[in-house]
Amino acid sequence: LLAVVPAVIAGCATTPPENVENICAIFEDKSRWYRAAKQSEERWGTPIHVQMAIIRQESTFEFDARPPRRRLLGFIPWTRPSDAYGYAQALESTWDWYKEDTGRRFADRDDFEDAIDFVGWYTNISQQSFGISKWDPYNQYLAYHEGHTGWQRNSHRSKRWLTSTARQVDSRAREWGAQLRGCEEDLDDGWWFF
Repeated sequence: LLAVVPAVIAGCATTPPENVENICAIFEDKSRWYRAAKQSEERWGTPIHVQMAIIRQESTFEFDARPPRRRLLGFIPWTRPSDAYGYAQALESTWDWYKEDTGRRFADRDDFEDAIDFVGWYTNISQQSFGISKWDPYNQYLAYHEGHTGWQRNSHRSKRWLTSTARQVDSRAREWGAQLRGCEEDLDDGWWFF
């Protein structure tokens, strides 16, 4: 029995959705994710499609995503540029702040429910602190990626690659918002069963 439990847990976990480009397909594949996304939206006010587009960009829905390792001498795996981890690619220090601020002491970066709540929490702070609309995926992503200190310093302005990525997040979020309007009623009909 003890040998079976880890195998069952590993099997339940955490493969990404088959289609990571369509929000309706994602929620059809991962029905519990819709409940978590909806709860985060209700708690923090950031639309589901904005939160999901940020996670899609950060991890492609890989539960254990990490930044790629640097290479020493061009081929030897070396250190990582940060300790970002999980669906939301949250830094450990920011995650600790989230847990303390929300009282979610046992939240894990590799748990989707916790990760999407983190994104909602973070975007809420971005709105409260800097006036970034929760419906503005472009600027919310820039503040998310650069951190609030980086946002205040306008660090994104010197990173053409990052502003291009933020435009992709914005485009995906808007497309997903339209997709979600077409399937949300069906998702709402059964989300509480899971």
